Amino acid sequence: MKSYFVTGTGTGVGKTFVTCALARCARGIGKRVFAFKPMETGCAQIGGRLVGADQELVCEAAGGWQTGELRGLYQFEPAVAPQVAAEQAQVEIDLGPILHVVARGSVSADLVLVEGAGGWRVPINTGADMAALARRLEFPVIVVGEATLGTINHSLLSVEAVERDGCTVAALILSKRPTDDAAHVLDNAHRISARWPGRVLICSADTDLTELV
Repeated sequence: MKSYFVTGTGTGVGKTFVTCALARCARGIGKRVFAFKPMETGCAQIGGRLVGADQELVCEAAGGWQTGELRGLYQFEPAVAPQVAAEQAQVEIDLGPILHVVARGSVSADLVLVEGAGGWRVPINTGADMAALARRLEFPVIVVGEATLGTINHSLLSVEAVERDGCTVAALILSKRPTDDAAHVLDNAHRISARWPGRVLICSADTDLTELV
């Protein structure tokens, strides 16, 4: 079984896009996937309950088999950091149940993907951030970054932080949007590779990520 914690260089950089791409790629070669985003903010009220759009996307990319807590544990309406949203809702996000659900969902899975919220230092509660969750899971980390302007700095800083915290970076994946200039994206990937010896990949709509799954 392969397992990854997916983090980002920031918010809105393409973590869910990459997580879904990995899940679909694995399913395309016959693998069973458990894809899980334990917490999400900015959720919408649908049918009398809060629904996380990203949580729904990753679960559907994994095959749509996940139900209940396996689709996500924590949903909050304000589009703020998880700790802030939880405090406003007068609840505390507990890492214990997250680890328990990951263990349950991982049974019989060939690929496990756990997607964090925001970036590496985003706070979860008063004593833990996304880095703490990744360390508890003990999964290799995939860092997702934007593919264009600013990504060299943001990507290298994020990779540096992950490795300094004692976690293994399985890959840095630049999430390429259809409007991104292809030559610029490729140049960014090359410049990051010149400064960091790990695997640097570019993910677009037609990318094959089989090497990771």
